[in-house]
Amino acid sequence: MRALLLDFMAILLVLWAAGATFRLIVGPGIEDRLIALNVLAGLVLGFLVLQAARMQSSFLLDVALVYDIFGFLGFLALVRFLRRRSKSMPKPPADPRLS
Repeated sequence: MRALLLDFMAILLVLWAAGATFRLIVGPGIEDRLIALNVLAGLVLGFLVLQAARMQSSFLLDVALVYDIFGFLGFLALVRFLRRRSKSMPKPPADPRLS
């Protein structure tokens, strides 16, 4: 029964990862792509923890912890880069129809 539940959870993670990958590729804006990338990192983390439970090994939990730390730091670096880039870009003219 436990193996069946772990398999079901793995299938759900793969389906959610497919949806997040679609949003990462097609996403209309950079914000959507950034959120999809963060969701994918969380799903990979969940998959690592799921595999650790399946194999009954604590090694993959250590790998998941390090992966999560580096993923969070990478996310912060990307947000900081995008914030600096948006400040240096000129703003588009305001649409007079909206006033």
